[in-house]
Amino acid sequence: MTQQDRSAERSGSDLPDAVDDDASIEDTGNVSQTEPVDLTVESRAHGWRLDHYLSRLFGNHSRAQLQRAIESGQVTLNGLNVKPSRRLRVNDRIHMALESAEERHFLPEDVPLDIIYEDDALVVVNKAPNMVVHPGRGSYSGTLAAALQFHFDKLSDVGGRHRPGIVHRLDRDTTGVILIARDNQVHQKISRQFENREVKKEYRAIVRGIPELDADFIRTHVCVHSRTREKMTVCAPGGRSREAVTFYKTAERFGRFAYMELHPHTGRTHQLRVHMQHIGTPIVADRLYIGEERFTTGHLVGRPLEGETLIARQALHAFRLTISHPVSGKPITFEAPLPADFTAALTALRESAG
Repeated sequence: MTQQDRSAERSGSDLPDAVDDDASIEDTGNVSQTEPVDLTVESRAHGWRLDHYLSRLFGNHSRAQLQRAIESGQVTLNGLNVKPSRRLRVNDRIHMALESAEERHFLPEDVPLDIIYEDDALVVVNKAPNMVVHPGRGSYSGTLAAALQFHFDKLSDVGGRHRPGIVHRLDRDTTGVILIARDNQVHQKISRQFENREVKKEYRAIVRGIPELDADFIRTHVCVHSRTREKMTVCAPGGRSREAVTFYKTAERFGRFAYMELHPHTGRTHQLRVHMQHIGTPIVADRLYIGEERFTTGHLVGRPLEGETLIARQALHAFRLTISHPVSGKPITFEAPLPADFTAALTALRESAG
């Protein structure tokens, strides 16, 4: 067994691909009713419990709240009252009439977007740092969803009206390529490519330490951390763990740091951050996983608490993504240039090593 294949003896909650990274959602109060919401179940959610699915879409509601709403008939599936544990099928229709007080503030916002590509089927955005993809858990302003609602008249609503066009997600502080579907048919086609692992993804990262091998696959299982529910961790197979596979290549070395190319073959929550930490080379300035809020010029000389801040977020960027175009079927690749803070950190590392 290789270093990359070793896993800890833990298990935890099952988290599906390309959805929220909410590890647990607490009961936050009463649910108020307002205008109805209609949803169509996408292919990746086939087999999920109804209450689990809704808690993923509406993170500001607790799962307990949603279970009560389902049991009281405020939520129907294909026109019928069902149990919260009912398993979903593709294209099931969900009707619900509940919205929290916070959701009423989910309004379009004139937030600038860096558009990489746009046609009648797709919009591709280079997501900025410190931008939450969709509202929830206290993040109700400045989201990508609010910006999309402002800039585009019509986008898919498969994920609900508070996730317009959003097919997949990136963490708040991860920058780079994110796809937006203009209609539901396009959304379903792209979702199917993610589900079938046909999408080619390449990330760039700066890590602390040098990997043992120039290039290798990391194959583990991951689950929610047993003590810190916001985190994921490598764990033993079985139970509710999920397999996670990443190919990495060391692009450059800078003494005690390295510049990495990362190719996730699966799409687990926090997968790249967990895998890099697992092999002993955590991503720099990752406050959640290594407790480090910034990467400074002091790091270059062994004094991390000193010096000028180079990057104040995890140094992870979704650099390139290739799909089959949902209309033409031809391969198409989207690339987002490295952001300024990432480039500044990389330049400082090259200068210090040179």
